[in-house]
Amino acid sequence: MPRRLRTLPLLATLLTVFSLAQSAPEVEITAEPSHHLLLQNRYVRAFYVEVPSGAATLVHRHRHDYIYVMLGPAEVTNEAVGKPPARMQLHDGDTGFFPGNFAHRLQESGPTPFRNVTVELMQDELARKSPPRKWDEERGLQILEGGTQDILFVKDGVRASEFDLQPGGMLPAARNAAPRLLIAVSDVDLRSHGAGKIPKVLKPGEVVWLSGGSVPMLMNMGKTQARFITLEFH
Repeated sequence: MPRRLRTLPLLATLLTVFSLAQSAPEVEITAEPSHHLLLQNRYVRAFYVEVPSGAATLVHRHRHDYIYVMLGPAEVTNEAVGKPPARMQLHDGDTGFFPGNFAHRLQESGPTPFRNVTVELMQDELARKSPPRKWDEERGLQILEGGTQDILFVKDGVRASEFDLQPGGMLPAARNAAPRLLIAVSDVDLRSHGAGKIPKVLKPGEVVWLSGGSVPMLMNMGKTQARFITLEFH
């Protein structure tokens, strides 16, 4: 009996949270104050998201499939409308995919702020109607000169990879590179000997769009390991 009684406050809290999520008014993601638009084009709409410890977002709707990249650790309660709350423990650099067309509220319950980059895939409906071309490689670890490329997953035809480059590590040149979004998890300073593709040092959470085509060899010019995620589009 004492053990059962100890669970009642937690159960009551979860039920209250569940009730609040169902009854709260819903806003568009562009009107949610914790979501800050970074970049938008016909492929993606990228937001920097920050929720202080103990705070929560408004209930907001995701109309598109999206990929998230965590910036630091977080302990959150995900309160999706129509579903019970789900606790999640997340780590720096965690990258994942969620199918769209749902509304939720995110509560940061840990000691640190929740920070991530949320990237909506604007061509998700087209990908569902007409399956996109498959990538030659959809999973696996590639060894680079002074670093690695870990292909994480392919969703809606978009290939997500994690790169880790030591100081002086290099990305090989490519003649027919796919358009891609680069998301910095750490400080990133990639430079080429020719025309620079990345105009400045990126801080964690900053993004840059690379239009593809002919890409020169890029070197990590920083003094520390560069960690970043790329989302490639056929």
